[in-house]
Formats: sequence, C-alpha cells, structure tokens
Amino acid sequence: MTLNISDQILQASGLTEEELTLEIAIALYQREILPLGKAAAFAGLHRMAFQAALSERKVPINYDAEDLEADLNALDRILSS
Repeated sequence: MTLNISDQILQASGLTEEELTLEIAIALYQREILPLGKAAAFAGLHRMAFQAALSERKVPINYDAEDLEADLNALDRILSS
C-alpha cells in the first residue's frame, strides 16, 4: 500500500517527508495500533533508533507483564544452554 501525502500538506507540517513518517509511526505506536518493531519499520528506522526517537519525545515503551515474562523465559533458555 502506498500512502500519498500532498506537497501542500507536507509543506504545511513544516516537516521533511522522513520526519512526518516518523511522527505518524510514533502516533500509531503511542495509540498501540502498531507494535514497536512494526512502527520502527514504518518509520524506516532500526528498532533502537526508533526507541531513541521515542525517548527524545518522552514516549514510554509499551512493555507489560506478558513482555517481561517472555523476556525472563528467553533469558532462562539462554542461561540454561
């Protein structure tokens, strides 16, 4: 799918195409419409660069108990190997 944004809208935003794409990705992430990895891909950024952009804007990482449990299980598997 291609998203077309007119040059008038882009100019009115005062942002570059990349900056506007990042802002859209952040908004979709904040509203929990896209997970971190998908939002980073939408923005055309590596996951860590996207996390840095979130941090700059003081947007918290969506990380819940289920994520923690998955990370702890992964760590256990790594340490058991």
